[in-house]
Amino acid sequence: MLYAFGVGEIPISVSGEPRLAGELAHTVRAVGAVSDALVALKRGASLGLRGPYGTGWPLALCQGQHVLVVGGGLGLAPLRPAVLQLLEEGACRQLSILYGARTPDDLLFRRDLERWAHRCEVRLTVDRAAAGWQGRVGVVPALLPEVEIEPATCIAFVCGPEVMMRFTARELRLRGLSSERIFLSLERNMKCGIGLCGHCQLGPVFVCKDGPVLRLDRVGALLEAREL
Repeated sequence: MLYAFGVGEIPISVSGEPRLAGELAHTVRAVGAVSDALVALKRGASLGLRGPYGTGWPLALCQGQHVLVVGGGLGLAPLRPAVLQLLEEGACRQLSILYGARTPDDLLFRRDLERWAHRCEVRLTVDRAAAGWQGRVGVVPALLPEVEIEPATCIAFVCGPEVMMRFTARELRLRGLSSERIFLSLERNMKCGIGLCGHCQLGPVFVCKDGPVLRLDRVGALLEAREL
């Protein structure tokens, strides 16, 4: 939880490199009063910090597995530390990254994506092409048929807009991946961060405490429910 003094507090995922002990990096897009204030801070300015809270990506399960990382928009930010650690440790058998954004200019971490493409499978797409864009145009779930998946040895980490995660999870299930092997990072209106205020409650789940990373078998039905 990041706090802009005199303005307010918002939940922001860590997006920095795990190996840099004692250093935290966050990716913030200015879309409201608090994020505007955070983005406007100058070098050396102070801000409030609480946490970290909740659950992270289950990297211990990735040993010898094919890890499929699926991100949309800002969803690549919380996935980035997992990708960096998997590449550094070399624990997984195979790493595939599928990522999309609205336009080419909205793609995050372009330098990282270029470097990662030399070490693992990286597939990119945008909703709307711009002049000079030579890549794919379409939604992120449309990239899934291009990736070979062995359901028994594949684990999926998914983060992005909820509609994208929903359709990605459906496609992965159709490809034979069990719900226990699909992990989603959910976003809700978090306030307290410790499961007391109820702002982030999704059915029986408190996203701040039980999540934000949750297995599909636990939240799949909740995501399909209307107006929940």
